Amino acid sequence: MRVLVKGAGVAGLTVAWQLYRHGFDVTIAERAGKVGTGASGFAGGMLAPWCERESAEEPVLTLGRMAADWWEAALPGHVYRRGTLVVAGGRDAGELDRFAGRTSGWEWLDDAGISALEPDLAGRFRKALFFRQEAHLDPRKALSALTAGLEEARMRFLFGAAGEPARYDRVIDCTGAARIGRLPNLRGVRGEMLSLESDEITLSRPVRLLHPRHPIYIVPRDKGRFMVGATMIESEDTGPITARSLMELLNATYALHPAFGEARLVETGAGVRPAYPDNLPRVTEDGDTLHVNGFYRHGFLLAPAMAGEVARRLLAEQRQPERRAS
Repeated sequence: MRVLVKGAGVAGLTVAWQLYRHGFDVTIAERAGKVGTGASGFAGGMLAPWCERESAEEPVLTLGRMAADWWEAALPGHVYRRGTLVVAGGRDAGELDRFAGRTSGWEWLDDAGISALEPDLAGRFRKALFFRQEAHLDPRKALSALTAGLEEARMRFLFGAAGEPARYDRVIDCTGAARIGRLPNLRGVRGEMLSLESDEITLSRPVRLLHPRHPIYIVPRDKGRFMVGATMIESEDTGPITARSLMELLNATYALHPAFGEARLVETGAGVRPAYPDNLPRVTEDGDTLHVNGFYRHGFLLAPAMAGEVARRLLAEQRQPERRAS
């Protein structure tokens, strides 16, 4: 079966990889000139289903628990299994209890436990939640590595093109926010982020700082860089980060550790995350096209599960070819 995958963000590339592993003939079409130009390129890359359960429905946990294993199998060495640390300032300490009440898979840490995991946070927080089973990756490196693997396997990429659906048995549309206004009930949720660079602080794992209005996460990258995110604004605006969001993210980062006050601001960005009313992704069918969309803030976490669903559907069609016209 010849398959055209539209979109080379995290959804499209994971679908393409999964189909390639099952022996399908896959072509990937991307209107931009390279992979990861949409919201995927601004993602935190946290594989954190237990933490995300705090504000998400149960499927985020049940579907997301296998994400770290999927990414490690696809891209050995790209997944960091160091857990997630969740902290709160003194006046917001009650937020930790609220967070714990809505999640599972955590353990309480005192100041000594926090210091053992993250020495640079020693003395800054009295207690924290540690989600030992969680992991993270660098989204841009992961997307590049998937692309390289698919190219090495002789899967075709069509950059700057939409593809020609008539040439393929199936089209898998993974174009994300481009389908807003075209797929029923799909809306945009704006997310803004920034990257800081500092040699005065080291973190080994994602740290979430709870706040009633401005919770943030900080994800360590290579070479002293940290990704800080992210706002969630009900908007389809694709413009640059706003001054308000920039100040809120910077203030919260400074509250985590004053060393970030001297960090260099090396990047800001904004992307529109496509979302359905329940904030869960889904696979929908329209003729010869399957739409994979609605990942909200869970792209890297839930893309493997949706890719598996697509593969199961196409494998079932191969076993029952009479169900489809040739």
